[in-house]
Amino acid sequence: MRFAAFAARAAKQSLSPYEYEPASLRPQDVEIQISHCGICHSDLHLIDNDWSSSTYPLVPGHEIVGTVMTVGGDCSLAVGQRVGVGWQRSACFDCEQCRAGAENLCARQEATCVGHMGGFARHIRLDGRFVFPLPESLDAAGAAPLLCAGVTVFAPLRRWGVVAGAQVGVIGIGGLGHLALRFLRAMGCETTAFSSSPDKRDAAERLGAHHVVSSTSVREVRSNGNRFDFLLCTAPARLDWITYLETLKPNGVLCLVGAPPGLLQIPAAQLLSTQRAICGSDIGSRNAIRETLAFAAEHGIAAQVETTPMADVNAALQRVRENRVRYRMVLTN
Repeated sequence: MRFAAFAARAAKQSLSPYEYEPASLRPQDVEIQISHCGICHSDLHLIDNDWSSSTYPLVPGHEIVGTVMTVGGDCSLAVGQRVGVGWQRSACFDCEQCRAGAENLCARQEATCVGHMGGFARHIRLDGRFVFPLPESLDAAGAAPLLCAGVTVFAPLRRWGVVAGAQVGVIGIGGLGHLALRFLRAMGCETTAFSSSPDKRDAAERLGAHHVVSSTSVREVRSNGNRFDFLLCTAPARLDWITYLETLKPNGVLCLVGAPPGLLQIPAAQLLSTQRAICGSDIGSRNAIRETLAFAAEHGIAAQVETTPMADVNAALQRVRENRVRYRMVLTN
């Protein structure tokens, strides 16, 4: 059976209907009938070949929810299970990082829609070890972004030991940042949202922020000096990093999960005298994804989404390009 999908035929082009013959089902593989697929800004970068890694025809999509239709002989999933797929579709399972349970850092990992056909489709076939059963309480549309955006913000909170009572700042209240606010509220943290959009102030408070600061006002940002234990930056923008570092307490951590352009230029003294740290975080391991889904189910957390039929994919992509979505667009079959 050929799989029906929507593909870009060249960089920066609109998507059009496309069919392809999937690879043969391997022992660990699973075939999924897709019901929902979120749109991530990474999909736009792939469509436009911003990272010089795209091959065409390109079927984007890596925040996938669907139902297991067929499994290989060594796959532990069952036909009929509701499952999710995120950014990563495979790893070597043999390197130091994989053996340590950090498959997301595997040098030989493969992405769901880089060099492979992704989730803007009716079906997908991939390694079942990167396919995750969804808790029954999670709504499919709201769960789809948890597989990428959700774990991207949840994993570093766990890795850096963010706990109840911590003072945490979140820079950028979009597809990632709004989920970070919801997770942090459930964790019992006191959270400050930094946003460049005045219209997001009330929304940020509803999502769990105790305080909202204009990220375009240097005065407002500086008024939070020496305040935060942890600062999570989801914004892929060039910011005043020195000023933001000054909002951290001694031993505070600035963690980047967005990819700002250019170089980060920081005076060494600003790190030495206070033992502040700057780090990055890349999606999350398989265990981190499982923990993200379980935590979301336990606390009733889902992405705030807008849904539209898969056939309207180009209109949906344009809304994402124009930053008009609050806060994640999800395609439905």
